[in-house]
Amino acid sequence: MRNFQQTGRSAVFATSGICATSSPLSAAIAIDILKQGGNAVDAAIACALSLGLCEPQMTGIGGDCFALIAQPDEDPVAVNGSGRAPKAAHAAHLRAQGAETVGLHHVDAVTLPGAIDAFCTMSDRWGKLDLDQVLAPAIHYMEHGVPLGPRTVFDWRIATGTLQGTARDIYLRDGKAPQVGDLFRLPGQAEVLRRVAKDGRDGFYAGEVAEDMLTSLAKAGGVHTADDFANTRCTVGAPLSDIYKGRELLEHPPNGQGVTAHLLLNILSQFDLASMDPLGADRVHIEAEAAKLAYDARNRFLADPDHMSKLAHLRDPETAKNLAALIDPKRAMAAPAALSEAVHKDTVYLSVVDRDGMAVSLIYSIFHSFGSGIASDKFGILFQNRGAGFTLQEGHPNELMGGKRPMHTIIPALLRDNGRVSLPFGVMGGQYQPNGHARVVTNLTDYGMELQEALDAPRSFADGGQLQVERGYSDAVRRDLTERGHDVVIPETAIGGAQAIQIHESGVLEGASDPRKDGCAIGY
Repeated sequence: MRNFQQTGRSAVFATSGICATSSPLSAAIAIDILKQGGNAVDAAIACALSLGLCEPQMTGIGGDCFALIAQPDEDPVAVNGSGRAPKAAHAAHLRAQGAETVGLHHVDAVTLPGAIDAFCTMSDRWGKLDLDQVLAPAIHYMEHGVPLGPRTVFDWRIATGTLQGTARDIYLRDGKAPQVGDLFRLPGQAEVLRRVAKDGRDGFYAGEVAEDMLTSLAKAGGVHTADDFANTRCTVGAPLSDIYKGRELLEHPPNGQGVTAHLLLNILSQFDLASMDPLGADRVHIEAEAAKLAYDARNRFLADPDHMSKLAHLRDPETAKNLAALIDPKRAMAAPAALSEAVHKDTVYLSVVDRDGMAVSLIYSIFHSFGSGIASDKFGILFQNRGAGFTLQEGHPNELMGGKRPMHTIIPALLRDNGRVSLPFGVMGGQYQPNGHARVVTNLTDYGMELQEALDAPRSFADGGQLQVERGYSDAVRRDLTERGHDVVIPETAIGGAQAIQIHESGVLEGASDPRKDGCAIGY
């Protein structure tokens, strides 16, 4: 139980439904949809779209999403709403121009937006309410505006230089970020959603909205075509499953990096974490070394599933054992080879559970803060730069190629205990996400933390040759880690942000929301 004489927050308990996400308004919208008779899928879609207004630097309708959907007595499904590179894109063209990477803020990085097709598919296959009813809250607030929260404005100020052309007119005021509490509107995107409400996915991928996106991308030098937009489709399949100390963790398959979380946990399972201080240097060191190895494997092998051949190798328990044997408990190893994707920390995640026990774990992103920084001229649709997740290395499984999906960082998760879905959860923070999943699972499993405590606890992450260690750790821990050879830094921004809902066997729902973000859990 938390110490009520120290700062912190309590978990939220409910029985009829609950949502945990990074904006209180968005969580409230999800609850309103549930009260109107919608289910967890309806609530998740409404919540996600509103987050594109409440945290527009993190996500939006020009981006991608992934979802895990679990219904009682049915196998969970994985919805992949990530877009592909335009058919005419090819790494060789960029290499011939002297490029070594896909430019973060260049039209070459703009992959097709996949989220809207995924939302329409989810609504049609699993939703209860009509799509226009589900989209109504986001349309209303995009038209009338929402006051901006402090974490959103903090991130906004860091990323203003990303914005270009029309995007600067929409997202800046006199060239500067808005202030905390300022009202922010997206009337152009409200109109887009009205057309989606009326015409479904064709309201976005065809007609005037698609023409606006195509014209704007072509003006920036893009090779996107009407067929690229028309052919954008999500895929639905089975999640990947693995066991950590008796608990089943379900993750999204490639092109998502969920298997990296499995590999990391399998490496950690070779060590007695429970005997280590959860806030001590030993645990941080072992986790950092395991993460270096897991991410190195990810960078070598992970890609669009149609172009990778090493998934079985990544899932093989012997792979984890062999990697664990490389870890020196007292000395840091070198950082892994450079990432095939550009570093970022910008994503929104939400979890919803309804009165019938349907659970949705959903993550939605435009990759970097404000994505590519390019917005469409008429409707102001901000394009993601997820194509920067490709490599230009010839022959690499994640090499940029037309019609291919890039290696994706955003991953939702579900825990199952004894065959029962017990915890939809996710940890934002770009490439940190597999490490974040492993940290939450080990906090709960090895250290017996309560749900909110597991999200509150300080974090660390071995990233780019540095070991980021949040301020929640002691100076003594930092010194110990430095002595082991780590380049210890305090990160500029908090590491990630998590949301989770525990489904107790009694049917009671327990929601937890990370204080690193502006949001909360709301139930009824």
